[in-house]
Amino acid sequence: MRGASTVPPEMSQTYINASDHHSLFYRSLRRGLRDAGVEVVDSVADASAVFTIYSDMTGQRVLSVSARNVPREFEVYYSVNYALDTLSASLLSPQAQTLTRDYTWNETLVLGKEKEEQLLREAIVDDLIRVVMIQLSGI
Repeated sequence: MRGASTVPPEMSQTYINASDHHSLFYRSLRRGLRDAGVEVVDSVADASAVFTIYSDMTGQRVLSVSARNVPREFEVYYSVNYALDTLSASLLSPQAQTLTRDYTWNETLVLGKEKEEQLLREAIVDDLIRVVMIQLSGI
């Protein structure tokens, strides 16, 4: 992400307000902001801006089943809701983003398919971070 986008000067010291500090989106956002030159601080008192993650959810849904009623295709999704505020103004009103990817399932390749699902989830989060960074660069 380094050099990929610039963020507004008001974000020089940003606090990320989230209920889950271990989620894939949180960790990737933290890394993306740092790569863009933002100092991610651990306290609201030290922050010039607050990036709030209202929700951060991921999961999967069955898209199709075989004639024997066995799942054949799944959709992996990742949804986030977020906003960006300074002490005096809202820089980014609440936003909702959901991205999906689908993959085929084969019960004889369970370990490989579980790894594929994880890689798809990581790719979705990378795309979400790119969307967020583009939004931030447009402020």
